[in-house]
Amino acid sequence: MMFHFCTHDDTIFYIYSISLVELNPIPLHVYAATIEIVNFNEKRRSVLANMGSRSVLNIFVMLVFVGWLFMWVMLPTKTYKYSWTPQLKNKLNSAYFREQGTNLLLFTFPIMLIAALSCVYLHLYSKSTSDHSSTNGNNKGQRQYFGSLKRTVVVMEPLGIVNAVELTFAAMFTLLLIWSLVNYIYVSYSNLHMHNPAVKVWMTKFRSVSLRLGYLGNICYAFLFFPVTRLSSILPLVGLTSESSIKYHIWLGHLSMALALLHSVGFIIFYAMSNQMIEMIEWSSTYVSNVAGEIAIFVAIAMWVTSLYKIRRKMFDFFFYTHQLYTLYIFFYLLHVGVAYICMILPGIFLFLIDRYLRFLQSKRRARLISSRLLPCSTFELTLSKNPALSYNPTSILFVNVPSVSKLQWHPFTVVSSSNLESDKLSIVIKSVGSWSQKLEKQISSSPDRLEISTEGPYGPSSSPFLSRECLVMVSGGSGIAPMISIFRELIYRSTFQPNTKVPKVILITAFKNTSDLTMLDLLLPFSTTPFDISNLDFQIEAYITRENDPQEHDNNLEASQNKRLIQTIVFKQNPKDSPISAALGKSCWLWLGVIISSSFFMFLLLLGLVTRYSIYPVEREGKMYHYSAKIIWDMFLVCASIFIATSIIFMWQKRENEIEGKQIQNVEMPTNPTNSPAANLCGTERELESLPHQSIVQATRVHYGARPNLKRILFDCKASDVGVVVCGPKSMRHEVAKICASGLAQNLHFESISFNW
Repeated sequence: MMFHFCTHDDTIFYIYSISLVELNPIPLHVYAATIEIVNFNEKRRSVLANMGSRSVLNIFVMLVFVGWLFMWVMLPTKTYKYSWTPQLKNKLNSAYFREQGTNLLLFTFPIMLIAALSCVYLHLYSKSTSDHSSTNGNNKGQRQYFGSLKRTVVVMEPLGIVNAVELTFAAMFTLLLIWSLVNYIYVSYSNLHMHNPAVKVWMTKFRSVSLRLGYLGNICYAFLFFPVTRLSSILPLVGLTSESSIKYHIWLGHLSMALALLHSVGFIIFYAMSNQMIEMIEWSSTYVSNVAGEIAIFVAIAMWVTSLYKIRRKMFDFFFYTHQLYTLYIFFYLLHVGVAYICMILPGIFLFLIDRYLRFLQSKRRARLISSRLLPCSTFELTLSKNPALSYNPTSILFVNVPSVSKLQWHPFTVVSSSNLESDKLSIVIKSVGSWSQKLEKQISSSPDRLEISTEGPYGPSSSPFLSRECLVMVSGGSGIAPMISIFRELIYRSTFQPNTKVPKVILITAFKNTSDLTMLDLLLPFSTTPFDISNLDFQIEAYITRENDPQEHDNNLEASQNKRLIQTIVFKQNPKDSPISAALGKSCWLWLGVIISSSFFMFLLLLGLVTRYSIYPVEREGKMYHYSAKIIWDMFLVCASIFIATSIIFMWQKRENEIEGKQIQNVEMPTNPTNSPAANLCGTERELESLPHQSIVQATRVHYGARPNLKRILFDCKASDVGVVVCGPKSMRHEVAKICASGLAQNLHFESISFNW
């Protein structure tokens, strides 16, 4: 029989273990340490079990993906057409799915399975990375291995910065297209189908090549929508985000458009040579519609031309609104390719539509805007309320819509706050460089009582491997400092609240045009009442002012512009209808996304089977032809209906949970008259320092006037064995850093680029 009680003797606590035999005093710190060791061992066992489950899922997903790619390789071959296809049709083309059965199984189902399983994988991964200290040292070898695969190998226009993995996959994709074209033509020529006896053989061969070019475009469309699916479970599986993979969407868009144009022009030439121009206005009831294809190509050309870099940069609004025609394009494109080929490109479109509808539902909620900080450098920070359960990684982005500026436009901005350090707030930084941001800044400067704002996201990477490097060099230019702010704040959190976590030494190299831009360094520290300590963070800041040669020049004009240089904070009135930003699908968002993917796809298969069996099959069983376009419209309708039903039910369920939590979140009080600015001390103003963290920022910062950073010297001077190099800024800066890291002169440099200028 044993009893436990505590007592206090001077400054020492004891736990007394009383039994019938003895009385043993145990110091409390020893008892606590024992419990901590037990908890650590239990957590370690849980992490290892979690890693085992993820490894099994990873291997299985990889096998399914390889099998899916293998089917694309075999698709154009004679073996697939003459040996596999007849057997597959006999077994899979039932009364419930007809000609879609084979392609649904071979091309649609594998990717939908991967997407659903990836959600489970990411859920387990998010749980395993909740404890940073548990992963700091264990993955070093793995990180070095994958770091070598991601090392930059090509820096050139128009490709940009391309690493080894990207180059390998690009080469493999190109080989797949060449392989497919050669085999398609070989199989076609070996059994040439003469549609019209009056047409010469060489014309028929020309038509066959034009048709096969369209098949190649269909391969591109099978991958086209994956990069633009923001809430994607597939992209994080390969270490990508929607923003970082936009360039793949651009590459595939250019390639698919080139193939579509060749396909279209080829058929126009064929119809002209064979005196069949009447075919161009045919909407067949038994085969694909030529008119639908022509409408699709005209819409695609409009989208393509306005998306070219120079046009997009100069007339972004025109590009934005023209690109919204993608729904019209998809509709007519699917009417043109037919039901069998729809199944090949369906996974990308299906997942994109789920994401798009989720974003629409999330955007209908008005976000609770707390305050805004106006900086003297035409930059401002917006602080919004967020659900404490919402977690995100550094360099995440938030899409913002302000109806009073534009009801249709959504713009992405970097989230500079740390979800760990600022649990109830989310902040973004906006630079006034375009008409939209300038209008917004003007509205905020007029001190409105309230500003309606809607958000989508945040979206970001599933992990931040550069945070566990031995040394971290952050290179930024202008507003490119925003992602660095988010990284810096996350490191503040780790150095303050996770003393056992290894935090890298930080070197921030930032370039600004004018001295007033130095006030952006104020944002390195969160404007929060949460106490934090940066004394454990080893950092230095090298700021370069490129367009001012003499700091005295700024000091002479300081008194005249002193009022303008003060950072102005505007606090907005709260509206009960506004709600904190929360994850669209709640805490376990990946699991719920997996439920949406699997349930909506299963519902689609069920409805498709019923419609085919009881509407289409009875007609075709009697020897009649069911209208070909009607089949395609049925497919599109059932896809949309399944996604609408499944997503709406789960989103509304989670919305109720979020509203309950939102009511428990108190409004955040913000000081209304901050006058202290650490960056002001860098500019030479005589102001009292606000706090020790601000003093540390000032003391760690060196300002260089009339100069640009010698990036090669700075990077080569980093002697640590594991140096992460993160860059965000103008294209020339990103390319310069990439070339330095790819030169092979410093094997310790591990490059990562953050770019929102696509």
